[in-house]
Amino acid sequence: MKTILKTAAPHLTLAAIPAAVLLFTLAQSAHAQALQGQSLEDRVNTLMRVVDEQQRQIQSLERQVTNLEMSERGRGMPGAGAPDAASGTSVAEQPGADGLPVPLPPLAQALPGATAPGSLTGTATGVPVNPPSPDAGPSGSATGTSAASGPQQGAPVGVNPNNPTVGETQKNAEPERTQAEQAVVQREHAPLFDHKLTLDWGISDTYYDRRQLQLSGFLALDAIFLGNINLGETKSHQIMADLDTRYGLTDRMSIDIDVPYIYRHSSFIVGGAGGSASSLSDSSVNSNAIGDVNFGVYYQFLKETNNLPDVVGSLRVKTPTGTSPFGIKVQQISQDNTNLVAPSKLPTGTGFWNVTAGLSVLKTYDPVVLFGSLSYTYNISRSFSDISSVIGQTEPADVKLGDIIQFGGGVALAFSEKDSASISYTMAIEPQSKTKAPGGSWTGVPGSETTASVLNFGLNHVVNKHLTINGAVSVGLTPDAPNFVVGVRFPYTF
Repeated sequence: MKTILKTAAPHLTLAAIPAAVLLFTLAQSAHAQALQGQSLEDRVNTLMRVVDEQQRQIQSLERQVTNLEMSERGRGMPGAGAPDAASGTSVAEQPGADGLPVPLPPLAQALPGATAPGSLTGTATGVPVNPPSPDAGPSGSATGTSAASGPQQGAPVGVNPNNPTVGETQKNAEPERTQAEQAVVQREHAPLFDHKLTLDWGISDTYYDRRQLQLSGFLALDAIFLGNINLGETKSHQIMADLDTRYGLTDRMSIDIDVPYIYRHSSFIVGGAGGSASSLSDSSVNSNAIGDVNFGVYYQFLKETNNLPDVVGSLRVKTPTGTSPFGIKVQQISQDNTNLVAPSKLPTGTGFWNVTAGLSVLKTYDPVVLFGSLSYTYNISRSFSDISSVIGQTEPADVKLGDIIQFGGGVALAFSEKDSASISYTMAIEPQSKTKAPGGSWTGVPGSETTASVLNFGLNHVVNKHLTINGAVSVGLTPDAPNFVVGVRFPYTF
C-alpha cells in the first residue's frame, strides 16, 4: 500500500497544478466583474495587484514543477497537498482572501506542523510564507495543524508524524548524508560518532627513490678534487598493515588506538666498484617489527547543519614503540669494495614521543563534500645513549626533532548512493632538527629541514551498512615526500 502511495504522490501533485490554474482563471473572471463598479484609480490599483499575484502564482507553479522533478529523482520528498487539519480540504484547493487560489506548497515543505501558504502567519494575498529553517524550532503558525496532535491523514510517505517537528532537535537539523558521503566523512574528516565500535584495517606501500652524489677524496690546492665521485641511489619500500580500533563514548566524543606493523626493504646502489666508474654494486636490507603505536580522542564541536559545517577537534599521542633510527651502525658490505656501505637494520619508528592537536572542518553540499584540516605536532626531545652511525664509536646526545605544521583540503563527489571519489592536497612543514651533547648547547642538524607536499586521490565503495572499502593513491610533489603511496582500508562498523 505504501508503495502505491509513493508512486501515486507525484501524479497527484501534477493533477493538482491544472486544478490550481482553473481556480486561478475563475478567480480572474470574478475580479473582472468586480472592476465594473470601481473608479479608474481603483481599477488600476486592483489590476496592478492582480498582475502581481499572477506573477507570484506563475513562480510558485514553476517551483512545484522543479520540486516534483527533483522528487522523482530521489532528491525531494513527495507528499504535497496534504489536507488541512481544520477544514479537511487540501491546502492547494483553498482560495486566498482575495479570491485567488493559494499556490501549491513546495514538496519539501509538506511536513506535519509546517506553516501552510496562505495561513495567518502569511499575507492576506495568499503569498506563500517561507518555511521555518531547520534550526528555528517548531513552527508557531496558526494553520490549525500541530506536530504533537498525532498522525495526520495524507502526511508524506516515509515521514513519521509522531516524531518532533524538523528543527526541534539537533539531530533533525543535520543534513541527511548518503552512504557514500558517510564514507568520505569517516575517511577524510573524523569517526562516525553515531557508531559505537569501528574496526578499521588497512595496508599500504610507501615507495622512496633517492639519488645523491657521493664524494670520497679531498681537494688539492682548493680547486682540484682527488678521489672517487660516485652516484648513489637508494630504493625503499615500506609496507605497513595496521588496525585502528575506534569507540564512541558519546554522540560527540570518540577514542581510538592504532597499532601498525611495518616491513621495510631497501636497496643501496653505488658506482665505482673495484675502482671502475662504470661498475655498480648493490646491497639489500630487510627489517620488520611493530611500528609506533598511537592513540587519540576526537570531539565534535559543531554538528553540521544547513548553514554550519561539521567541526571536529582531535588530540593524538604517538609512542616510540618502533625501532629507533639512532645508533644503527653503517657497515661496509664487501671487503674489496669500500664504496658500498649499508645500515645493519632499518628503523620502523621515529624514536620519539609526540603530541598532535588537530582541527578538521567538513561541509556537505549534496552530492559534493568539502573538507579541510590543520594540525600541529610537538615532538618531545629525548636523550639517546648513542646517535652515531660509525662502528666502534659511541656518541650520547639529546635530540629534538622540529615541530610539524600540516594543513590540507580537498573535495569529494558522491556519484552514486554507494560510490564516491575524492582529491585533496596536503603539505607538512618541519623546521630544522637539533642535537645537544652532554653539557653542551643545542646545535642545528644541516639539511634536516623538510617540506613534504602530497596530492591524494581516493575512491570509496560502500559494500553494505557495516563494511566500506577505501582505496587511495598519494603522489609526492617535493623531494622530501614519498614518490608514491598506495593503500586500501576496510572499516567495519558495528
